[in-house]
Amino acid sequence: MTTQVHATAGPKVSSVAASETVAELVGRTLAELGAGHCFGVVGSGNFDVTSSLMRHGVPYTAARHEGGAATMADAYARMSGKVALLSVHQGCGLTNATTGIGEAAKSRTPLLVLAAETAGSAVNSNFTMDQPGLARSVGAVAERVHSAASAVADVVRAFRTAQNERRTVVLNLPLDVQAQSAPSSGQVARVAPPAPVRPASSSVKALADLILGAQRPVFVAGRGGRGARQEILALAEQTGALVATSAVAKGLFVGEPFGLGISGGFSSPTTAALISGADLIVGFGCALNMWTMRHGQLIGQDTAVVQVDVEDAALGANRPITLGVLGDSGATATDVLAELQGRGAAARAGYRTEEVRAMIAASSRWQDVPTEDLSGRGMDGTVRIDPRVLTRRIDELLPPERVVAIDSGNFMGYPSQYLDVQDENGFCFTQAFQSIGLGLATAIGAALTQPHRLPVLGTGDGGFLMGISELETAVRLRLPLLCIVYNDAAYGAEVHHFAAEGPVDVSTVTFPETDIAAIARGYGCQGITVRVPGDLAPVSAWIDSQPDRPLVIDAKIASDGGAWWLAEAFKGH
Repeated sequence: MTTQVHATAGPKVSSVAASETVAELVGRTLAELGAGHCFGVVGSGNFDVTSSLMRHGVPYTAARHEGGAATMADAYARMSGKVALLSVHQGCGLTNATTGIGEAAKSRTPLLVLAAETAGSAVNSNFTMDQPGLARSVGAVAERVHSAASAVADVVRAFRTAQNERRTVVLNLPLDVQAQSAPSSGQVARVAPPAPVRPASSSVKALADLILGAQRPVFVAGRGGRGARQEILALAEQTGALVATSAVAKGLFVGEPFGLGISGGFSSPTTAALISGADLIVGFGCALNMWTMRHGQLIGQDTAVVQVDVEDAALGANRPITLGVLGDSGATATDVLAELQGRGAAARAGYRTEEVRAMIAASSRWQDVPTEDLSGRGMDGTVRIDPRVLTRRIDELLPPERVVAIDSGNFMGYPSQYLDVQDENGFCFTQAFQSIGLGLATAIGAALTQPHRLPVLGTGDGGFLMGISELETAVRLRLPLLCIVYNDAAYGAEVHHFAAEGPVDVSTVTFPETDIAAIARGYGCQGITVRVPGDLAPVSAWIDSQPDRPLVIDAKIASDGGAWWLAEAFKGH
């Protein structure tokens, strides 16, 4: 499956105009620094800088809403490993993008927002606002291009912070400064990425001691462990540890016979039982938060907990830990393995017994867990399909090479649990802010990084309709995007959460039936309505046709009584 990508970029130029403005200089500098891709909505305030980026070879994708552009950039940065750019107009352009910026900031996505800003003297402009304050309020770093003389240094500083500190940075570009003539400058040297943080020898020894004292260790890798598959697996094989991931790192240990899949709310009963039985849990680049540890329910009373992270502030931030190790995941795993081997410690079976291997093979995947088929006529008399039956069948129809994006909502466990991916680059999960409506833009951003994979979106009807303007973007880009809309005509998480408390009026979170397939066809997509498995037949035909437009599945789903993983999520909220 090949994604046909049509991102706009101008011819790359190397010469510098004699009368270059600061706006033009900013675009050229970012191109020379190696910025990956720019997304945005262009207005008067960000037209020149965006045009400069395109002239100097940075691809640009026009979104239909700044919020969508922000999430596309977030997904692109996560899946490509490059600093992505977001270009927005002053004032309202930035506020429209704020939810997407907040999601990126909370996820520590290396994203640079180019935000036009009113001149300091324009105190009565309709667009005037405290843009740095807004950025900081959602966890982003606020920077500014202060003058023509400092422009290059300001841009390099912002780019370095985004790349090397993995931060979302809002670089404010005052209109009066943008218009200034830029001083002549040579080519900008690229910012070198930071070297991996090696753990202190005392931490390595302490972790080695804990591992030697454990009989049933489990390693859980998060986003910070995504580049350390081989190192973590080598240590796991030496020490007899099972391996699992947080949701954002799904796919990291695909093919590993002692891989448990996702730890947390999406765990199968077998996976949850094996993690709960551990006497040592080591989180590699993993926050060990309420999602990944089920509010601590996956941690035994006497289980030792170790957290490995490159930031000291992250250690123990979500729960008490036995040991915190400041270090890169791969470097730490390598050094601990060397320490064990230096002590003459022999490889051991640990948790890797034949009985455990058989359990994992038989039932660690949700596809292998029997469930009651809830398909049938709902309370409204219409036929509805069990979302688990639906997703199992779609997983069988799709080619292995896929990149799956997930929106937020009551449905989210189904695509997360039942849609397999080939590796950690096949799953994009923008859920730190827990906002619905980001899924469609996430899928577009992820698709642009991997044109050889079929992009797949799992979303609810509420989230899909909230972000539906970007369906036109997917059509314009000619993306073969499969959108699975789990349509229960409601904000399902709220319906089930409040209804569980007793008889209650849920009219505020339920809606009339919407023909989402028809709406999709109006955007230029192919659209089908699914109530029974046989209705999925057009999916195979669409895949076989080498599509260059999205297919939207309006799946009328049966109620599951409320997703239990979200029941857990509401605890403490």
